[in-house]
Amino acid sequence: MRRHTAAFVLLTGPALLLLAAPPRPDKGATGPKPLEKIAFGSCLRQTREAPVLDSVVSFRPDLFVFLGDNVYADTEDMEEMREVYARLAAIPGFSALRRACPVLATWDDHDYGANDAGAEYPMKARSKVVFLDFWGEPKDSPRRRRPGVYDAKVFGPPGKRVQVILLDTRYNRSALKKRRLYDRSEGPYEPNPDPDATILGPEQWAWLKERLLEPAELRLLCSSIQVVGDDHDREKWGNFPAERDRLFRLLRETRAEGVVVLSGDIHISELSAIDAHLGYTLYDLTSSGLTEAAYNLRPLHANRNRIGSAVRGNNFGAVQVRWADGDAKVSLELRDETRGLALERQLSLKDLRRGAVTVPSAAPPPPAAGS
Repeated sequence: MRRHTAAFVLLTGPALLLLAAPPRPDKGATGPKPLEKIAFGSCLRQTREAPVLDSVVSFRPDLFVFLGDNVYADTEDMEEMREVYARLAAIPGFSALRRACPVLATWDDHDYGANDAGAEYPMKARSKVVFLDFWGEPKDSPRRRRPGVYDAKVFGPPGKRVQVILLDTRYNRSALKKRRLYDRSEGPYEPNPDPDATILGPEQWAWLKERLLEPAELRLLCSSIQVVGDDHDREKWGNFPAERDRLFRLLRETRAEGVVVLSGDIHISELSAIDAHLGYTLYDLTSSGLTEAAYNLRPLHANRNRIGSAVRGNNFGAVQVRWADGDAKVSLELRDETRGLALERQLSLKDLRRGAVTVPSAAPPPPAAGS
């Protein structure tokens, strides 16, 4: 998303050191207790007030996932980036959330380091260190050795397992294809037809396949950019059609069930659904942003796969699960700054199993090559 300028307060000396101290690593983030409330969000500008975080805390989630643009840094100066994270740490609602529940995070372009950036960003290795330090990743964590910040966790006992997969859509991503100058349609990008262009990179693709083969009843596939929403020409998986097809094909090949995509980035929130030939509907719940929602400042982008109405104001997303021996109930939600319910889709876990009837309004994509 486009960068905006903002005023900053320079902190020095002990004050900066205090605020820059990274959050403590989450204790007990995985374990036998099943998750019942998972909240998530994206697009949090560190210079704004963030009352939505207080609403998240009062929602009492078992886990919160930051999906990227967790700060707006946009710099190649790593000291400046650490100062930006210090401002995030100083937000009372953020520190309250860190105390209230375990937190997981991946990044998007603005906390990666540059607007709409991919593998070409020259400071990505150092930016990764700053990111992992801030979020309290242990020094011996395998995550520090990977080409990117991708990670996965499994919560809960057999029969009630929730797998949270954090994708990295920045570190290895090929160049975006800009629209031709004579094309005046809204937005700067068009699909890149190069079959070798990538979003995840080979190592992350191999890692993702292994994760999808692990047992879980519900899988939350966390992507900083939209997977299902495909009609707009901002950042999305659809800018790399071969990669999007590959993702759908991998979900089929691994026979992964219970998959729901969580996404952010676009500054408008919505629920999208598609028949990706999985045997069940693939939902993509987008929450954007915590402070950066577009409200009515720009036209609503097209999305033939949207279910219900888009949500314009600042919000957070939630997945609530009511576990039962026979079948769990899953609620996909968007909640506003007052914790009010702005959108809801009620599902049974059986709706996310092969053989489930797909929703009529979920348009099928063209079959992937070789599938």
